[in-house]
Parts: sequence; structure tokens; C-alpha cells
Amino acid sequence: MWLDADSALAHLDRLNAAALALAGNRADAEDLVQETVLTLLRRPRRLRGTSELAYLMTMLRNRHIDLCRSAARRRQAPSAYEFEEAVDPRAGLRPDRVVEDREVVDAVHALDSPFRETVVAVDVLGLSYKEAAAALDVPVGTVMSRLARGRDRVIAAVSPAPELALC
Repeated sequence: MWLDADSALAHLDRLNAAALALAGNRADAEDLVQETVLTLLRRPRRLRGTSELAYLMTMLRNRHIDLCRSAARRRQAPSAYEFEEAVDPRAGLRPDRVVEDREVVDAVHALDSPFRETVVAVDVLGLSYKEAAAALDVPVGTVMSRLARGRDRVIAAVSPAPELALC
């Protein structure tokens, strides 16, 4: 099976969601997806025994790591664009959901790299544990433990602080 830019476009929504969770802002996420698709335009890949989405996630993740490393070498912080409003037309009906969604995306972006990548692969992209393990090049058990820890950290970050009881 061949993976080219046309077949990658079938997964564009999921790639954008994963890139947003990895990059933390829409502008960098769009650049990340664009560079991934351009790589496939330059040279289509032949896949053996892996899903297209898992392979695309690996490409996206590797490109993100490359960009972070080159930014660190230049001693420049990654660009800090503001998180843009959701494109979802229903978001205007529930403004509280926009704030909640923003908090969750920020919490996922704040996770350490292994946890963030695992949460993005399983919860954002919807990969199975086996596909995520292949994409991240780790055992399935590692995916399961990182996912549990990552989810716990996201929940802790977005949960309201318990109120102190006055005696």
C-alpha cells in the first residue's frame, strides 16, 4: 500500500487535531501538518503492515521534534501565538465549552513529551494501543501506562482546586 499526499488528506482533520495538541497553537500546528504533507508530495512512502494514520502520526511527531530541536539550537522560544477560537459552529452556542476545550488543549500541551505524544495518539487521533505503540516505537504496555499517567495529569490540571474548609 502506498502513502502519498492524497491519502494523507483523508486524515487531515485528525492530523490537524494531533498537531494542535503537539504544538499548542493553531499557526504552528498548521505549519506542522503542511510540512508533513509536503514531505509526502516529495516522496510517497510504501507501507508494510502499518496503518496510514499511525505512519502519519510518526511523521508528524518526528517533524515536531526536529522543529523543537532546531529552535533550541537557535536559542529561540517557539512562537507564542494565541490559541484561536474554535471553528466549530456549535461553539458559539456554548461559550463555556470553548473555555473548557482551551483548558484541555493547554493541559495536553503542557504534558512532558512522552505523555503528550501518547495522549495525542490515542485520545486525539483515535489510534489503537497497538497502532500507537508502533507509531511511538514503544511497547503496548508503555502506551497504556503513559496514557493513564497523561490522562491523570490532564484531569488534575483542569480540575478545580478543592476549597479549604474553615473551622
